[in-house]
Amino acid sequence: MSDAVIKLINVRRFYLVGDFVVKALDGVTLTINKGSFTAIMGPSGSGKSTIMNLIGCLDTATSGYIEIDGELTNDLNESELAFIRNQKIGFVFQQFNLLGRLNALENVMTPMVYANYSSRERRDRAEEMLIKVGLKDRMKHLPNELSGGQKQRVAIARALVNNPAILLADEPTGALDSKTGDQIMTLFESLNDEGKTIVFVTHDRALGMRCKEQVYIHDGRIADQDVFRKF
Repeated sequence: MSDAVIKLINVRRFYLVGDFVVKALDGVTLTINKGSFTAIMGPSGSGKSTIMNLIGCLDTATSGYIEIDGELTNDLNESELAFIRNQKIGFVFQQFNLLGRLNALENVMTPMVYANYSSRERRDRAEEMLIKVGLKDRMKHLPNELSGGQKQRVAIARALVNNPAILLADEPTGALDSKTGDQIMTLFESLNDEGKTIVFVTHDRALGMRCKEQVYIHDGRIADQDVFRKF
């Protein structure tokens, strides 16, 4: 049985802008195994965000094949893709994306509304995740009562609450100061040590090098080591 939790096979994603074809991804083949901690690295416009959107089932490929946790996503309808996003992928974004009118506990409970948990199960699981990320005493706080680092910890707890196969982090320290960013990176490292598969999208080489594996994207392709060393 394969250990692969993500497979991209000769994936292309082209956009038509006027009469010009933008090759955001141009023939990417990539395998990410269960339990890995992989950095997707590259400058702005390199294609790394496109890879994130495809892995996260937020976009579809122009051609090629994408497999997420053993399921080929190419021919799935929007309802089926939404199920994968909810059940198999936990998202952590740069700007946290918390709901301002909900407290930390309620924000973490939100993904479980669509996963057939009872109200008691939702609360118990959300409390467990907030304790896990070090926010036992902040559960009833609204987002505007939390620091940036605390907001990101709430977002990480929310991403973990459905026990997804993949934790997909898009520049998760980009809105944080360096000290807080380091703390959040340490949290990701501890989650990976516990066995969680993490894909960490970043333009920051120092952060990327803290991951166990690095994939460098340049001009829509996976770059060779000579290009990577210049990054």
